[in-house]
Amino acid sequence: MRAAVFEEPGPAAVLQIVERETPPVGAGEVRVRVVLSAVNPTDTGTRAGRGVPDGVTPPRVPNQDGAGVVDAVGEGVGGLEPGDRVWVWDAGYGRANGTAQEYVVLPRRQVVRMNDDVPFEVGAALGIPALTAHRCLTLASDGPARLEPGALAGRTVLVAGGAGAVGNAAIQLAKWAGATVLTTVSSKEKADLAGAAGADAVINYREEDLAARVKELAPGGAHVVVEVNTENLRADLSAVAPGGNIGIYVGGEVTIPSFKAMLKNVSLDFVLTYTTTTEEKDNAVAAVAEAVNTGAFRVGEEAGLPILRYPFERVADAHEAVEQHAVGKVVIEVTQP
Repeated sequence: MRAAVFEEPGPAAVLQIVERETPPVGAGEVRVRVVLSAVNPTDTGTRAGRGVPDGVTPPRVPNQDGAGVVDAVGEGVGGLEPGDRVWVWDAGYGRANGTAQEYVVLPRRQVVRMNDDVPFEVGAALGIPALTAHRCLTLASDGPARLEPGALAGRTVLVAGGAGAVGNAAIQLAKWAGATVLTTVSSKEKADLAGAAGADAVINYREEDLAARVKELAPGGAHVVVEVNTENLRADLSAVAPGGNIGIYVGGEVTIPSFKAMLKNVSLDFVLTYTTTTEEKDNAVAAVAEAVNTGAFRVGEEAGLPILRYPFERVADAHEAVEQHAVGKVVIEVTQP
């Protein structure tokens, strides 16, 4: 089989496509033929040598997320059969083999069946973005542990960066769960994407005052803020409701205007989907799978998340596109559907 491998950390050019033996499938494992491998910022970070520490050194096959078809199941595996369409998560965390290869073997828990009518592009876009979004939306102490229709009814959610992959997932999942969703963007083009994702209101923070606009749209403030930039914290504290929650899913130094946070009794949480608890991850996977299989989660420009496709031979170009902040979801065509 073909696999994209980097022997040492470095720029995208360190990725080379090599021939490897197809991995065997063991007890409790599933072998998936990868149709689409997704590229996330954490994937490019791992390849560059600045990713999340997981104790694994090169050579490595990058990429955590992907979608494909079950090729074989090991002893003791139930609920999946060869030919089933599936999506996978955290494929390359704590192991040397991610989804940028024709076949990947994973524990049964990390392989999720999707309905036959769900496009592979949807499955590839889940994983890190959708599971991160779910965690941010369920951090509040008085909120649901798992999203479902009606779980966020009566709540207002503010999503920073609604044109990004996590922002798009947060908008779609929050709307599915019944929330009123506000989101921020930096341009007209991104506003169109965030609107297509289903946001009730889109705020261009370069042209509008965030706090004033949120107060106009939701006088009591946002109950939940999903934040992509630590520099936005001061504005978030002006927009969040008393007793509200701010979930931050990006690294960076944080200066907290603590008295402002104290006045509102705001909770500030930091999210890394790799290291959430087993229960938190299982809740997120189950909720995302339900949303997907009921048609509540879509991708493509008409759903606010353009799909940027690269042939397998251009895996390095795909990584560079993510590093250059391409707008949309970058996926690599590994095998034919």
